[in-house]
Amino acid sequence: MPRLFSGLEIPPAIASALAFCRGGLAGARWIEPADYHITLRFFGDVDRHVAQVLVEDLAETERISGGRPLALELDEIGVFGNDFPRALFARVKSDALLGRLASAHESLARRNGLKPETRKFAPHVTLARLRGVSARDVGAWLSERAFPLALKFEAERFVLFSSRDSVGGGPYRVEADYPFA
Repeated sequence: MPRLFSGLEIPPAIASALAFCRGGLAGARWIEPADYHITLRFFGDVDRHVAQVLVEDLAETERISGGRPLALELDEIGVFGNDFPRALFARVKSDALLGRLASAHESLARRNGLKPETRKFAPHVTLARLRGVSARDVGAWLSERAFPLALKFEAERFVLFSSRDSVGGGPYRVEADYPFA
């Protein structure tokens, strides 16, 4: 069973800039810059039939952008799980078009029998996974990096990624791509 998710790739220059944030936090498991992405919808472990249907159905959502690339900005570093930190991330500045694209992928997932996503869409790029790292240490790390990122780029396409079966994590592989223009 493939483990699939839709997402936006991060351009190499932006990934390199984000990579400067790596390090200095004991217990952080840093994501490789080549694996940075913005998840639109995690589909999970699906059978081959559902995977093929997803590949075909995702093409319906290309036109949401109106034939233009998505203009995106990473604006700050944050943490998921305040008292019990789980991940460090670069936040994607709010964008209505990005939200509509994620919503379309959610609808497509439900139409194909997948469980609804219970979490609110919060676009981000995961920088590190945290396990056993104290909120105090994360707070100190963040205070040293409390500056606006202002990293802007255009996403020319979204892709269907796969990760290692039943494990997750990179390296990720592009299974299909869907250009906006």
